[in-house]
Amino acid sequence: MLHLIPYLVVAFIYLAVAFDFWRIAKLNNASNEQAQSLKLHSAMIALGLVLHGGLLYTDIFAVGNFNFGLFYAISAILWLTVLIYWLANLKHKIDVLQCFVLPPAVLFVLLSALSIHDYIAPYTQASWFMAHVGIAILAYSLFTFAAMHALIMAIAERSLHNKPTFIQLPSFPPLMVMESLLFKVITLGFILLTLTVGSGMLFSEQIFGKPLEFSHKVVFSIASWFIYAGLLYGRYRYGWRGLKAIRWTLAGFGLLVLSYIGSRVVLELLLNRQY
Repeated sequence: MLHLIPYLVVAFIYLAVAFDFWRIAKLNNASNEQAQSLKLHSAMIALGLVLHGGLLYTDIFAVGNFNFGLFYAISAILWLTVLIYWLANLKHKIDVLQCFVLPPAVLFVLLSALSIHDYIAPYTQASWFMAHVGIAILAYSLFTFAAMHALIMAIAERSLHNKPTFIQLPSFPPLMVMESLLFKVITLGFILLTLTVGSGMLFSEQIFGKPLEFSHKVVFSIASWFIYAGLLYGRYRYGWRGLKAIRWTLAGFGLLVLSYIGSRVVLELLLNRQY
């Protein structure tokens, strides 16, 4: 049971920040308290990131191999997503996003602590494989951030038009600022996704002797690439924005989820085998 304590500490830090944000967001005429609390939140998230990162390193490399089971993989993606949020928040003041980012991170921190499914990745001695995995995880994290950011934009859009929403946001940055950040993140994520697909082809050719294995994972990844390419082209050529940009962002993210996480859920949890 003692091994659970560090995971519980990280989960507590993340949850405490999320709950305290909702508390101060509802305060009126308490700008000084809000400013001080937000600074404390930033410090607490930084501490959580350090502890969470240490746990991930131990879990993934503890057995002397590259253990990338499903829960560890998602926890790593969410760790990077929280890190991206924390860095973006230093400049853009998007504190509201922590209400979306931190609870999923809490869930998979705890699931990692209870994980009994290991996946010892093959070919970890191949430099191209490790580069491919690293780039892919960063790309997934950026698109996870973008998807959560797009959801906030959708809620903000409805709130501005006095339409009912399933979540009442206490505050949110100006939509123009949010939209600009969204496309910066998507552009960087798209570059990394392109590198992921390209490095995947190169790695596949080195290991299997053919450029690419045609599977549902590959199909969904390429389909997602085309959606994000179309979104960026539409933004550049036609000035796409608002709900159209949000829908394309979420559609591309949905395909990425099906590409990697969906296949891992079926194989590891439902069929109880690795690939």
